[in-house]
Amino acid sequence: MTATSDTPSVIARTAPVEAGAAVIGVHFLGDTAIFVLAEETLVLVAPDAAPVRIDAHAGGILASAADGLMVVTGGDDGQVMALDAKGASTLIATDAKKRWIDHVALGPDGAVAWSAGKTAYVRPRKGEDRSLDVISTVGGLDFAPKGFRLAVAHYNGCSLWFPNAQAKPDVLEWKGSHLGCVFSPDGKFLISSMQEPMLHGWRLVDGKHMRMSGYASRVRSLDWLSNGGFLATSGAAELILWPFQSKDGPMGKQPQMLSPLDAGVVAVACHPAQDVVATGYGDGTILILRVGDGAEILARAPGAEPVSALSWNKSGGLLAFGTEDGAAGIIDLR
Repeated sequence: MTATSDTPSVIARTAPVEAGAAVIGVHFLGDTAIFVLAEETLVLVAPDAAPVRIDAHAGGILASAADGLMVVTGGDDGQVMALDAKGASTLIATDAKKRWIDHVALGPDGAVAWSAGKTAYVRPRKGEDRSLDVISTVGGLDFAPKGFRLAVAHYNGCSLWFPNAQAKPDVLEWKGSHLGCVFSPDGKFLISSMQEPMLHGWRLVDGKHMRMSGYASRVRSLDWLSNGGFLATSGAAELILWPFQSKDGPMGKQPQMLSPLDAGVVAVACHPAQDVVATGYGDGTILILRVGDGAEILARAPGAEPVSALSWNKSGGLLAFGTEDGAAGIIDLR
């Protein structure tokens, strides 16, 4: 472990949360933390208030996303649900075939996307639902930062779909199973996580390929620094940071690597305003890492199950976390 007895610690600033089950996601609506559990329930923790448990699904929760106004979840009950900061729950959609809702995403002007099987759906704030069928089970969804466009990951590539257009989507091809996708903040790149221990990317202006390999395991967590200059990822013993400052992105460049631990990085969350990354490891450790010089702050000690969820509030003063064994908390860094 790189952290030592001399490493600054903020563990004492943690308010523990009794989640009671594995945490698959955590989000903030204002300063209210929403912990998404693997089965049925969301736990809302508002400042200076007791936790409130909301049963959102009749079964497992498979996916969640948030936009600061609401948290959207998808479950194996075939339902897409939305929750606001006051705990009000709203049914967005029910799959006609009761298929699992594998992925959800939130887009511009309140748009919601979700997937069931080989079909991706989009509901704009105004208007009717749209749908797109792809060649395999959908692996991931992400809205472009500008314009009304959705990326859909699937076998052998990703489709770029304008739901309001009649034209067929553009397909970015690369052989293999693509299990997630994310646009860069400037909209110039699309990165997909794959079944293999690697990432693949495309420069959208010309479709140029980018292979980002060398991982020890599949990349399950990735996030952009606030200025879009680096992509932070899990999947290795250390935090991996791919450079995206130039028009060529990481092509021909080596990533920056910080704070290796034997347990490996399993979750990342970038600070909303600073070049800082909350980094969760397979043994439950959480380090807050500064990109410029690799400075470390210990936010959670090792000795527990893997970190499964990390999230900052909008100001970056609060950091919430959850683990696979139901441990959770909110760290006050203000």
